[in-house]
This record gives sequence, C-alpha cells and structure tokens, in this order.
Amino acid sequence: MIEGHGKGAAVARGTLRIYLGMAPGVGKTYAMLAEGQRRRGRGTDVVVGYVETYNRPRTAALLEGLEVVPRRPLTYRGAAFEEMDLDAVLRRRPQVALVDELAHTNIPGSKNEKRWEDVEELLEAGIDVVTTVNIQHLESLSDVVQRITGIQQRETIPDEIVRRADQLEIVDISPEALRRRMVHGNIYPPERVDAALSNYFRTGNLSALRELALLWIAERVDEGLQRYRSAHGIEQPWEARERIVVAITGGREGETLIRRAARIAARTAGADLLAVHVVRSDGLTGADPAELAHQRTLLESMGGTWHQTMGDDVATAILAFARSENATQVVLGASRRGRLESFLVGEGIGQRVTRLSGHIDVHLVTHEEVGGFRGPALPVPGKGLSSRRGFEGLALAMVALPLLTVLLTRARDQLNLASDILIYLLVVIAVAVVGGIWPALVAALAASLLLNYFFFPPLHAFNIADTNNSLTLVVFVAVAALVAVLVERVVRRTREAAHATAEASTLATLAGSVLRGETALPALLERARETFGFSSVGLLERAADHPDEPWEVVAFGGDTPPAADADVQIALSGTRMLAASGRAPRAEDRRVLAAFAAHAVVREQELLSEHAAEAEEIADADRMRTGLLTTVGHELSGPLSSAKEAVTNLRKRSVSWTDAERNELLTTEESLDRLTALIENLLDMSRLQAGALMVALRPVALDELVPRILDDLGPSGHAVAVDVPEGLPDVLVDAALLERVLANLVAIALRFSPQGAPPLVAASYHADHVEVRVVDRGPGVHRQDRDRMFQPFQTLGDRDTAAGVGLGPALCRGLTEAMGGTLEADDTPGGGLTMTIALPVAGEPVQAAPEEEHLSHQAEIT
Repeated sequence: MIEGHGKGAAVARGTLRIYLGMAPGVGKTYAMLAEGQRRRGRGTDVVVGYVETYNRPRTAALLEGLEVVPRRPLTYRGAAFEEMDLDAVLRRRPQVALVDELAHTNIPGSKNEKRWEDVEELLEAGIDVVTTVNIQHLESLSDVVQRITGIQQRETIPDEIVRRADQLEIVDISPEALRRRMVHGNIYPPERVDAALSNYFRTGNLSALRELALLWIAERVDEGLQRYRSAHGIEQPWEARERIVVAITGGREGETLIRRAARIAARTAGADLLAVHVVRSDGLTGADPAELAHQRTLLESMGGTWHQTMGDDVATAILAFARSENATQVVLGASRRGRLESFLVGEGIGQRVTRLSGHIDVHLVTHEEVGGFRGPALPVPGKGLSSRRGFEGLALAMVALPLLTVLLTRARDQLNLASDILIYLLVVIAVAVVGGIWPALVAALAASLLLNYFFFPPLHAFNIADTNNSLTLVVFVAVAALVAVLVERVVRRTREAAHATAEASTLATLAGSVLRGETALPALLERARETFGFSSVGLLERAADHPDEPWEVVAFGGDTPPAADADVQIALSGTRMLAASGRAPRAEDRRVLAAFAAHAVVREQELLSEHAAEAEEIADADRMRTGLLTTVGHELSGPLSSAKEAVTNLRKRSVSWTDAERNELLTTEESLDRLTALIENLLDMSRLQAGALMVALRPVALDELVPRILDDLGPSGHAVAVDVPEGLPDVLVDAALLERVLANLVAIALRFSPQGAPPLVAASYHADHVEVRVVDRGPGVHRQDRDRMFQPFQTLGDRDTAAGVGLGPALCRGLTEAMGGTLEADDTPGGGLTMTIALPVAGEPVQAAPEEEHLSHQAEIT
C-alpha cells in the first residue's frame, strides 16, 4: 500500500499487463489496443497515454472511441518531439492506461529518463497499465540479440521490470508470416521493405528471436508455477515439462549416468537436465573433487545445470531436491553393494528413492562399479548410532541369543564352558557393532542370564555354585560393555571426521565456483540455498548511522527474498546480515553457512570497488573534458582573435591602408601557426588515446636531427646549448614523431628558462639505449606532482606544464612510448627541470610494436 496522490488515502498498486513480442510488427500494439477496446466495452475507464501506430491502418482504426491524452511537446537540439504527458495522465486518473513501447528512452527534459519509470509512477498511483515490449530490449538478452542480428540495442529495460508484471502475454507469429506482413507493406513503408527483409528480418534472425522469446516466457511461467506449488504446499510433481534429475556421487560411474540422463532428456523437446550432488556426513562425502569437476564440465557441455545440496539421508535429499524442482524423472546408479552387504546394512539409496519417489519415475542405471563394497552408512556427527541401527541391534540380539542357546545346549557334550562363554561374547560384540552401546548392554545382560541358567552349575537355576564362574560372568558383562563403548566412540569419531570432510568438500566447491567466475551475488546465494535446503537466502543491509532503519535486501536466491526475522540470521557486521528461510541448519553447519556469507560480502565489496573505479574513470573523463574546454577556449581565442581582427581591418572601406600597414595586417602567420600546432596536438592526443597512431620505425642519427629541430624554432632555438656527440649510434624511432617530441620539450624549456640561462640539449649512449636530456633552469616541479604533470590539461604551481593546449608533456610521453622509449622528469642540479628521453638503439630489441600490430590494433578499435 502507498500514499495516494489525491486525498492521502491508501491506494493499492495498479496491475501491469505486458505484451511481449519477438520483433517489430508482430502485433503487440494491435493486441494492446484490442485489450483496451475490450475493457472499454465492459465499462472500464480507459485512456491512451501513448501509442505509436506507425501509420498502420488496422492499428490506427483501433484508436477510434478511445480517449487519447495529448502528448507533451519537447524541443531538443533544435528539433521538436512529443512524449507521453505523465502529469496529465496522473491528473486524469483513469482506471487503465495504455502505454506503448515500455523500453523507450524519453527525450531530455522529460520527468523520467525511461518510459518504464513513467509506468512505475502510474502503477504506484493505482492505475492499471497495459504496455508492450520486444524481446531484444531485455537487458539480459541484449548481447545475445546483438550476436544474432549484428545490431546493438541502445534501449534496454531491466528484466526485473518485466518479471514483476502481473500478466505477461507473448504475441507470437511465425517468421514466414511476419515477412509476408512486411512484404504487404503492413509494417514499414515500401522503400524500407527490401532493406529490412535482407537485414534484421531475415528468416534465421526471426527464428532465433522467436525461440528466445518463447524460452524466456516459458521460464517465467515456470517460476510462477513453482511459486504456486510452494504457496499451496504441493509436493508431487506436475508434469508440465519433463525435468530429469541425475544424482551424482562423484564416483567413476557419474559419467555413465550423465550421458544416460542426457539421452533421456534429448528424447523430449524442451526437457531440462539437472544434476545434484548431495554433500552429507557419511559415505558420499569422500568424492574426488577432480572427478566432480570433470563430471560438471561434461554435464554443462550437454546443456545441463549443476546443483548441490546437503543432507544426512541421501535418498531423502535427492527426492526433496527433485520435488522442489518439479522433476518428473530421477536417474541413479544401481547399488554398488553386494548381497552380503545389502543383507547386513539394508536397502541402498536407489531402493529407498524408488520406494519413496511417489509420482516421480526412477531410472536405475547399471554401471561397472555395481557390486563394489563401500562400507556401511555412518550417522550424524556428535551422535551415536542411529535409532534404526539400535533397533537392528536389539533384533539381532533377540534372534541370535535364543538360537545360539538352542545350538549350544545340543552341543553340550562337544564344547566346554569356556567355549560357550566365548561364543556368547562373540554374539554380544556383533550386537554392539550393529546397534551400539544400549543394545550391547541388553544383549550382555541377557547372555549372562542364559549362561547362568543353562550352562553354569547348578543348571536350570539362577545361582552359581563356583566363585570362579561368578567372576567369569562379571568379566563377561564388563568386556561386552567395554567393547560396546569403544564401538560407539569409534563411530562417533568417524562420523565427526566424515562431517569435516563434507565441510571441506562444500568449501572446496564454493572456492571452485569463485575461481570459475560464478561470483555474482544472486548465484552465490542460490548455491547456499541449494546446499542447505533453504527456501530462500538473502544478503540484507541497513545504514550504519540508522540502526532503527528496516533492513533492505541487497541480493537473494530463491523465489522470494527472506525477511529480516527469517528462520536463520547470521550477523556479518552491524550493517549486514545473512538471512535464510526454511529449516534451521545444525549448529556445526552454521560455520559453512558463515563462509558463504563471507564470500557474499567480499563479492559485494568487489562490486562496489568496481563501481567506484568506473565512477573514477568517468570523473577523470569529466575532468579532462572540462580542462579541454577551458584550455581550448583560452588557446583558440588568441590566434582566432588576431586573425579575425586583421581580416576585419583589411575589409574596412573607410580606412586607406598603406602598403606597409596592409602587409603588417596580412602577417598573421604566428597566430595561424599556433592554431595549427594546437590542432595537430589535439589530433595526435586523440590518436594516442584511441591506439590508432601510425608509427614507422627506422634508424635516425641524433646529431643530424637535433640541429634541424633547433633551426625550425627560429631565433629562440639558436640560443639553446647542444651537447650531442657525433659518434652516437643511431636510434630506432619515427623521425617525425621524435622531432615533434624534442621540439615541444625545447619550446617548454625556452618558455621557463630565465634570461642568461638558455636550456641545454644533451645526449649520451648507454648499454642498450641512448638518452636525450632537455635541461632548463626554470621553476621545477614538486616530486609528488611529477606523474600528474604528464596528464593533459594540468597546471602545477608556478610552472604551467601546458604547451599549446595543455598537451605538451602528456603528448610527448605518449609519442615517446609509442616508439618504444620512455620519458621521465627529474630535478636539474642547482634548480630547474630535466626531461630525459630513453630511446632504443637501432639493431637492439625494442619494445615498440611493429607497424602491423599498430594497424591491427587500430582495426580492432575501429
């Protein structure tokens, strides 16, 4: 319930009905308007908030009789547009509003950026909305649609908006029928038909888009079915679609079971294949992680999905998972137990699943491991043997002791009393192994009474004539009790060790999912839900400075998010909590659940860090854009003003200019040269940032290049001191780029060099490179600002590093690195700044990529 717009009364949220289509022209808008006409015919107050008929006659005809709210005119970049007038619809307050094109992006100046946000406001105001959307606009499918059609979708809508629709109906049409509709001119005008049919509306594209739409809507229907079954407590499967669950133990037979289950699923179109591995505190916890990983890869290559759950009773856990997924068939391996083990231990997992499956079909698949001994099942950690084992021990005692008594009384002449005692002791130990301490004590007491009555003199009386026999009987009972206690302790320790193995297996699977990249919060929480058998698991958060504020769900796994007062609550900090609905886990399992929670928090922090990094990149781009606008405006104003003033003066008819004055006004070369240098710098920086700069490396002699650079600088360049030996080896560079770099650096040095202390250009040879240093005695740059000075559009204290348009040092470093060299700044001894360029020597290995790689990189960017 929300506050209403009018008198403050509580208003129920409106309902949302969406018509989903595979492509334009399938008839979504037609279906929406037809629904509006039907509701209008029933007396419902219906208005058209926004509809786009695209001049289709049959669609436009359905507008007759419907009230259309006038659109809101907007002007953007000199062009006129019309958008839905949200405020006018809210003031009109109809019962139903028809709003076309849910994924549409509104023109800047509208109240909301997206039309679906407009629809949300209508729904919050209690207005029912009927709308339309195409499958290619769903955010989760935009990349898939781009691969199919080759067209990137600019307008997308979050899937959750469509998922939350109260009614979702697909408007379906065959690709052939849609193409015929296109040919008849029912979708696009004739001049666009041929291009559309040969591009977006190809039969293959439409078939793929149709399948995407049908599968997506099928998943939503399935989610609704699951919610309905859960809400009404329906456990037996509804065979709306075949779902095959294959139980994987991690044994070598798993590959056989997966392939068999995949063949069963392939026989039914649209069948789902799911594998479940039960992590329990008994025999199946010793699965080989490498084998499980191999089987998971095999399953996923066949289109199946991998799941893991936790349970002490494997058969019950498998069936619980199958029923929760509405499975129709379960595939298991035939029991490995031999006849003797089956007789001693009881029915296997396959037999129990078959007996308890109900309406679920069970396939028992034979394999090479059938008959291999695996050992008896083990109980829950921290407890003794199970109640079932206790009853089995008592049953063994009740059957074995009377039968043994009968056999020994008949063989009284062949056996002595010591043999009788040992045989009875053997039976008591067997009862202890099967049933534990209490059945063993009962068996020991019963055996002592039988020995006393039938074998100790006087016979057939409960008294003992010989003191030694009394001691023997006491020792017999003590030995039986001691053996029973030891058996109970060994079983307890074995079960604890097995449970520790189960925890390790679960944590290994969790770590493996992180390594495989399954780090999305919902996926991580969904894995926790499956592992512990919860109905839902969620990560909740609230503001640190508002502890009384309600908890908000950050992410969740399951059908619905859990509430803050859920059955299981694990506090992660004062502001975060993991909540789960369903059965409460055992105390020893909460440690593993806390590990899931820790991974969820870490992943959330990673996402926040990623978002912060993205925001920082955007901020850097904004700062660069601001600097560019500021400095470009400043640098352009000078040369443009000079050139404009000269031309304006020359055109004045009221002034008679002498030849000398006219020549002076025409001398605008300096301003135009500055303008040319500015544009070249901007273009080079753009090429560098785009990776599209062309670099042609060849040997260059510095002693020839440097004097030419200084000559080009004019009179100011003649004052620069030069120390470039003639014997230096050639450097492997792009001559034009190196000339630009040195000219810029020398120009900057001249700009900041004081009178009487011209800059110096020096070069020297080292083991694998040549260093060129441009030294000046001007104001230096603080060491902490050295890196920032090589960023575009920076001003550092008294020394403005901008040259041309704030690109000097940044452009020089970029050009140098493109040639395989480096550019660093350092202090000049005695004050000033030294720019040092390290260049590779011709004939030596270089870091610069060959021209072909630069061209390839440019092609990739293009």
